[in-house]
Parts: sequence; structure tokens; C-alpha cells
Amino acid sequence: MAKLHIRKNDTVMVLAGEDKGKTGKVLKVLVEKQRALVEGVNMVSKSAKPSAKNPQGGIVKQEAPVHISNLSLIDPKSGKATRVAIKHEGKNVIRIAKKSGEEIK
Repeated sequence: MAKLHIRKNDTVMVLAGEDKGKTGKVLKVLVEKQRALVEGVNMVSKSAKPSAKNPQGGIVKQEAPVHISNLSLIDPKSGKATRVAIKHEGKNVIRIAKKSGEEIK
């Protein structure tokens, strides 16, 4: 399985699809499916049965996974979409924004 350029808590921009241009924080990365859940992006309606957490039940809006190829990291310096370079320092792996050369934390 290939390594992914996006991790949990990264700020990303959607490059393609219905939500193109939207930005959000990555909530979860599904490595096996090469998809990510992004806050406020790709919202779907799901019907939920009544439960202790949601006693009323009804229709619930939630995020659906987006393919990693449709996401791009946001440059910490310029705030625009950027590609990612990988740099190895001993055992540490450092991600660097291609646009500004800034380290991505």
C-alpha cells in the first residue's frame, strides 16, 4: 500500500467534484480505501433509528469519504493548495510544501 500525503488534522482543499474549492480539516483517513473524511465536505443525508444518543431518530447529515486524489494540502504560508515533498532526516519524515518550501506540521 502506498503512503498517503494527507494525514489526520491537516487542512485540505477539494480539487474536484461537487464541493470543489471548499476547504476543511481532515477528520479521519481511510488508508485501505485511499479516502478521507473532511469536515463539512461531501455531506450526505442518512436516516437514523431512534437511540439513546438520538432519541428522536430521523434524518442526520454527515460527511462521506472523499478520494485522496481529489484533495490537496493547504500551504501554511500562502493559504493556497500545494503539492507535498517528502524529506527524510534520520528516522523522521518531514513534509514540505512545494509552493513555499515551508514545513507542514
